[in-house]
Amino acid sequence: MIDAALHIAFAAVSLALMCNCWRLMRGPALGDRIVAMDTMVINVIAIIILIGMTGETNAYFEAALLLAMVGFVGTIAYCKFVLRGDIVE
Repeated sequence: MIDAALHIAFAAVSLALMCNCWRLMRGPALGDRIVAMDTMVINVIAIIILIGMTGETNAYFEAALLLAMVGFVGTIAYCKFVLRGDIVE
């Protein structure tokens, strides 16, 4: 039963990732592209978690935590660059 749920979750997250890629390429504004990139990081984290659940190993959960921290810092740095033109003041 859990295998079927994992397959459905993989399909749903993959569909969401494809929609995010579409928004990243076709976004009318730069803000839309930033939000799409941040949401893509969240979807990749979800895929990593699902792979960890499928493989029954804890190493993937640590990788997902690291990606979450790097994705957050990257999004903040990109937004600051767009608003001010410089990351470090």
